[in-house]
Amino acid sequence: MTHLSKQEMEDLRKQLLERKQDIQHREKTNDHYGLSGSMRYQAGELSTIDNHPGDVGTEMFERAKDISLNEHDEFMLERIDSALALLEKGDYGVCAVCSKPIPYERLEAVPYTIYCREHAPETAVSNDRPVEEEFLTPPFGRTSLDEKDTQNGFDGEDAWQIVESWGNSNSPALAESNNVDDYNAMYIEASEEIDGCVEAYESFLATDIYGENVYVLRNNQYRKYLEDDEGMNILAPDVLPGDD
Repeated sequence: MTHLSKQEMEDLRKQLLERKQDIQHREKTNDHYGLSGSMRYQAGELSTIDNHPGDVGTEMFERAKDISLNEHDEFMLERIDSALALLEKGDYGVCAVCSKPIPYERLEAVPYTIYCREHAPETAVSNDRPVEEEFLTPPFGRTSLDEKDTQNGFDGEDAWQIVESWGNSNSPALAESNNVDDYNAMYIEASEEIDGCVEAYESFLATDIYGENVYVLRNNQYRKYLEDDEGMNILAPDVLPGDD
């Protein structure tokens, strides 16, 4: 026996029929989102071969969107018809999983549902992710060596930085960091990377042509190295011998 009153049943039936008529009217007036005609007819062209790929891509995107909207309408019609059939049988308003009554408030909001809130499949978050993410995560995927303590060689990030140094189509608003206001500082780890060096100390240690007489060049990297407590203050002249 249903827990819904006769008036509640009639109100829900009316709501289901109105939704069904609305979807059917929409499908009729927009010709199933224009899917009854070919893509060539939608674009208004005799042939798309001579068009710019970007134009064809736009039409393809719109076509895919129309297919999704049409599939959604068909899916909703199936659910509405199933709910109306349950109303006729007297089994409407009962969860298909736990067989407990579905509250009227939920049925009023989602009249075509056959599940209570606890067992609604839409609430389950899928863990399925695109396979591409296995390659893209972490950044630069399998080519990134930054996360490995035993690796300091040339990797995918370094390759990208070299290509990126020639310029890209990004702007500071799209940079990796949210504090970038200069095009020259917007590249991947632009303020942290030291060209030609793996370790920071390589940028301020120098020797003569014979590999002897080690000198410390007190540049910005040297000062930052000390400020970060990465080394000890090395006593060395500020200028190389022979410099004025």
